[in-house]
Amino acid sequence: MEILSLGVLLAAFLLGLVLGAPYIRLLRHFRIGQNIRREGPQSHFAKQGTPTMGGALVIAVVGLLWLVVFAFLPEEARDDYVPQTIVPIGALLAVGLLGAIDDLVNVNYGFGIRGRHKLMWQAVVALAGAIYIQRHFGVTGIFIPLVGEWEIGAAPFIVLAAVAIVGTSNGVNLTDGLDGLAGGTAVFAFLSFAFIAAARGFPWLTVLCAAIVGAVLAFLWFNVHPAEFIMGDTGSLALGATLASAALVTGFVALLPVAGVVYVAETASVMLQVGSYKIRRKRIFRMSPVHHHLELIGWPEEKVTIRFWLIGAIAGIVAAVLAFATPIR
Repeated sequence: MEILSLGVLLAAFLLGLVLGAPYIRLLRHFRIGQNIRREGPQSHFAKQGTPTMGGALVIAVVGLLWLVVFAFLPEEARDDYVPQTIVPIGALLAVGLLGAIDDLVNVNYGFGIRGRHKLMWQAVVALAGAIYIQRHFGVTGIFIPLVGEWEIGAAPFIVLAAVAIVGTSNGVNLTDGLDGLAGGTAVFAFLSFAFIAAARGFPWLTVLCAAIVGAVLAFLWFNVHPAEFIMGDTGSLALGATLASAALVTGFVALLPVAGVVYVAETASVMLQVGSYKIRRKRIFRMSPVHHHLELIGWPEEKVTIRFWLIGAIAGIVAAVLAFATPIR
């Protein structure tokens, strides 16, 4: 299974590289370019019109490889393959569709879908995924790092799962503000849960995570500074929901804030900024999310991105080690 995972990763990377350039040309042909917020850093105005919806490339590559693997599996293997991967791949497609609509609305009208409408769509997908995981795997608890399983009951698990999917989806979306930032941190987070899935006995989930890693690496080939195209909500919302879904299948949703510590920090910076301004009429950061604050105090974009990658890499390793050190029986 390790060889299959590696093969799928390489196939996703190569397929993404082959499709990347023509896809960018297609986006430019239809003038699907990003509208930069006026309140953002002035240095970002140069990115106005950069092709967006790059996340669709990741979704297409992963979806195609998911179907290819399914087609070549014997009937008995599909009985494990589908349950282990159906919620993550479903989240990738369903939330990716939401992001694509949001990106297209933004391109055409200069603003996206209202936040509450996006939240409703995310919540429906999250609840459907949470209910499936709970019922199919009979989940009534979560694994606490270094301690073991903590029984919380079916209903609380469904609520926790839905919150995790929606929260991570929006966390990755907030992180997607610099070239390569969301994609690079996603690579390390999905690698971490690929190893955790393997340790927990979910080999097909490992294969899916490997496909996502390969596809995101191909995306990064074109997205590193200066980006030839950007992820857009199509990719960021979908990858966040998929990451949380993978964590829930493994049972280690408690490690999601560890492997995704960058997303937690980005989300927390926005919440603190909004809360501080509403209560004290004072801002904590020059601009939120925190990556914009770091830009405004003088960090070059590439430095912010690479340092966040390093944090994401360390966090992913820590999450995987904690999972391996946690008793699961």
